[in-house]
Amino acid sequence: MVSETDVLIIGSGIAGMVAALQLAERGVEVTLICSGKNPTCSNSYRAQGGIGFKGNNEGAGLFKDDILKAGAGLCNKKAVDQLVNRGPSCVQEILIDLIDVPFEKAQSREWKLTKEGAHSVSRILFHGDQTGKAIMEATFKKVSNHPKIDLKFQHSAIDLITLSHHSKEITDIYEPPTCVGAYILDHELEKVKAFFAKETILATGGVGECFLHTTNGKEARGDGIAMAYRAGIRIMNMEYIQFHPTALYTVGEPRFLLSEALRGEGGQILTHDHRPCIDPLAPRDVTARAIFEEMVKTNRPHLWLDMSHQSSAHLETRFPTIYRHCKERGWNLGKTPIPIVPAAHYSCGGIAVDLDGRTTMQGLRAIGEVACSGVHGANRLASTALLEGLVWAKTCADSIEIKEKKFPEVEPWQMGKEGIDGALIHQDWMTIKQTMWNYVGLMRSSQRLKRAYKMLSELKWEIDSFYEGGALTSELLALRNGCETALLITQGALRNPRSLGCHFRVE
Repeated sequence: MVSETDVLIIGSGIAGMVAALQLAERGVEVTLICSGKNPTCSNSYRAQGGIGFKGNNEGAGLFKDDILKAGAGLCNKKAVDQLVNRGPSCVQEILIDLIDVPFEKAQSREWKLTKEGAHSVSRILFHGDQTGKAIMEATFKKVSNHPKIDLKFQHSAIDLITLSHHSKEITDIYEPPTCVGAYILDHELEKVKAFFAKETILATGGVGECFLHTTNGKEARGDGIAMAYRAGIRIMNMEYIQFHPTALYTVGEPRFLLSEALRGEGGQILTHDHRPCIDPLAPRDVTARAIFEEMVKTNRPHLWLDMSHQSSAHLETRFPTIYRHCKERGWNLGKTPIPIVPAAHYSCGGIAVDLDGRTTMQGLRAIGEVACSGVHGANRLASTALLEGLVWAKTCADSIEIKEKKFPEVEPWQMGKEGIDGALIHQDWMTIKQTMWNYVGLMRSSQRLKRAYKMLSELKWEIDSFYEGGALTSELLALRNGCETALLITQGALRNPRSLGCHFRVE
């Protein structure tokens, strides 16, 4: 089974959706695929805080200074310049004028701007505590109605199709490294199709699912990074994983992000016996490590967040989604402390890209969290993730020139026949998650990292072995990519002996 398109976009967060829309507006035929069942599966949809814009009378260079300070000296200054210089116009022209995202306004009809940790001024547009949802629902409405976009949910990319790896013409190995599409698994039909494309864009998001505790959705297991690595594309800065200090700890449920704004409104972190234990104004990475240390020291699965100094009425108005989510699980945010745990939140590294999202392989771009543009350096400033996805979607789409391309003849996908034991997949995932959390998490040492590398290398061999003969499923693909990504994070952390930003070595 073979399909052809102008541009194949893998991933449906803000980066993938906006790139698809920008290309389609130019008349380009776009195929947009997503492994989930609907647009809620992206991390963009889960974003609570907001998106960086511009402060009233903000001084030149202030936003850049804030990003560079947060990035701990590792930011790519050219990328930061692009973000701050093009960001406001992209927000205005795409999110406001074209997509009509309902950001909040004051009675004067001017935009309401809020301020988050490490920002010098109020410069962030928001929609309650569900900014990502507001952006993605408005964007999805535009994308799903566009005649030039073929949107396919429950389709998982397996591997990139490259001349050197897949062409039947053996002399194509002498051509420059070139991507011509991807092998895609249709979940419902359980069939694999070769999608050929003149340009391919990876926008698959983050890696949080590799850790025991994460604010990410289950699709964030590093699919794009793993595929790119297998194709020989440059990956960088994988050790810089940002952990959010406060996620709601609920047994048997995914972790739910509790906004940093709760601490900004005076929330206190309490020990297991409800004693204040952490400076409420400490930076998020310091807070997250302190919580983790306390959990290890006292052998407790979580600590507590106390907001009882605020009234329930105020909290319900200020944080409606968080308040409702907690209440549905039996926690009154304004009356009793709630259980919290740090959680993997954002990957600052990924596929190395330039200012237009180009990777080290012709015909392949990467944008959003899967990419490493250098904007975030060693630690991300709040409310810059959605903005980076938006800006790079715009520059990537604008720079793509659709040219005629002769697609190579490739071998059809050979599907294995052995049944896959679900218990094995579950156990392997728990091994990955526990190993990454305990050894490659908030606090790393040479001893921990070496043990993690040995365990994950052995596990990868086992997974690869039954992947080769197994009947292909979305669950097996996820496990294969998750293990590959976990190893890349571990290797990055092991090679870097220096604590910097959100990479913390305890030696």
